Amino acid sequence: MPFQLTPIQIAAAAVVLVLVVAIAVGFYLRHRKTRTLGFKNRFGSEYDRAVLQHGTPKKAEAKLADRENRVEKMKICELSPTERERFAAEWQTVQSRFVDHPKSAVTEADDLINAVLEARGYPKNGFEQRAADVSVTYPRLMENYRVGHDIAFRSGKSDASTEELRTAMIQYRAIFEELVQEQAVGKVRTAA
Repeated sequence: MPFQLTPIQIAAAAVVLVLVVAIAVGFYLRHRKTRTLGFKNRFGSEYDRAVLQHGTPKKAEAKLADRENRVEKMKICELSPTERERFAAEWQTVQSRFVDHPKSAVTEADDLINAVLEARGYPKNGFEQRAADVSVTYPRLMENYRVGHDIAFRSGKSDASTEELRTAMIQYRAIFEELVQEQAVGKVRTAA
């Protein structure tokens, strides 16, 4: 005699199946939420930018994870005390030029930030790729970096206002100070 389920057993099995699926979906959604919060905390405004650029949080998180993997393979290092002193002296020179030559000082500040990044081990790529790489270790600097670079780029093409140039120098100073300070290598600074 073949085994047959009663209607009550079938209903009970269906309820159990629905509960198992609901629990699995709940765990998945909780995992996604935790992962998303982790990316938001690590990348801050760069997370929002990635979502806008890639269309969905899932795609953005995949791209941000790719960034992390890419940077993990790089040989990012601290500046030596000699390099730190040299860059600090160069920054003082650039900053002092701002009063008389604000446009060229902002361009020089942009170049100096690039030189510091290169000395730290970030590859010479286009701005967007370099910004993506830097965002892994310095996510809270990204808005400053993007604003400063945008003003420096625009000032090379047309006249940026003195106030915009001043803003760029302030942004670059914050970036510069963060990049040259002594720190634990490999430590990721979360966005605030």
